[in-house]
Amino acid sequence: MLLLALVACGGNTIPSTEIVPTPTAAATNQPRLQPTQTTEPRMKKLRFLALGDSYTIGQSVEVSDRWPVELVRRMRDAGSLVSDPEIIAQTGWTTGELSEAIDEAAPEGIFDIVSLLIGVNNQFRGRDIGQYQTEFADLLHRAINFAGGDPSRVIVVSIPDWGVTPFARGRDVDLIAQQIDLFNSVNRAETMHTGARYVNVTGISRQAVAEPRLVADDGLHPSGEMYSRWVDVVLPVALEIPPVSKSD
Repeated sequence: MLLLALVACGGNTIPSTEIVPTPTAAATNQPRLQPTQTTEPRMKKLRFLALGDSYTIGQSVEVSDRWPVELVRRMRDAGSLVSDPEIIAQTGWTTGELSEAIDEAAPEGIFDIVSLLIGVNNQFRGRDIGQYQTEFADLLHRAINFAGGDPSRVIVVSIPDWGVTPFARGRDVDLIAQQIDLFNSVNRAETMHTGARYVNVTGISRQAVAEPRLVADDGLHPSGEMYSRWVDVVLPVALEIPPVSKSD
């Protein structure tokens, strides 16, 4: 059975410096000050964990065109110190399969930013919306835990509408749109309940109706240009997330 390939698809150290005070004038009898050493605070790189399916792994586009990869690139351009994204995503995954994959990957440590985009394959396979709500809420809770319990460091991205792509020709595209909107109403409500951040890219995905170049060559997944438009709206939200605290 064809699985939908939609979304799903450290630290640099600032070297310490030695500060040497200007010596007193030679004509005085005051002792010269001894050099002192101070260590500037070290800023750790932001860690970014991206969770999802074909949309997150970037099915049918180059690695550089994946939206988490472009997001990091543009955050760096804006002056943020951020590591390459750590991605747990695969084409065709449902909420349940993503949860199992997280168990297997067992990511360690605290992440400064965690993104979550999942659900299109639940819709595509006709899974129950109640099941989606339960499993999405669990994934969101796990994402918040990966972010050290801080929901403001979690970015949920809405499910795009694959019904506007050539792959959907001959299908009930109005029904697909209605179902995508329903699934998004669930993930948005769960996101708002926890205080996590929410970014809606569904409207952008529907621009593909009039702009075929926004669809990848496979006729189903977003092109690099589409992902770039997603980053246009995700970037300001990501930049609101403060860097990690300075440490000695």
